Amino acid sequence: MKFKAEIDIMPLKALLDPQGKAVTQSMKNLHLSEITNVRIGKHISLDIEAPDKKTAESKVDEACRKLLANQIMESYEFELLEM
Repeated sequence: MKFKAEIDIMPLKALLDPQGKAVTQSMKNLHLSEITNVRIGKHISLDIEAPDKKTAESKVDEACRKLLANQIMESYEFELLEM
């Protein structure tokens, strides 16, 4: 079976997000001061072949833990869709 994983990786809430802070400040400069607390992460989309959804979830979770996300500084969540 083929699946598509949509993965969102974000900095941990307890950590400073310098990119998000810079964008938040820029919002004020653009007269968009209603927009605050910007946090910037990354979105990853990938395809995976697996015999079933449970196996696919396990493999995507392993890829996130071992390669895609730095668990010291980032959290991740994903959605798996059957293709």
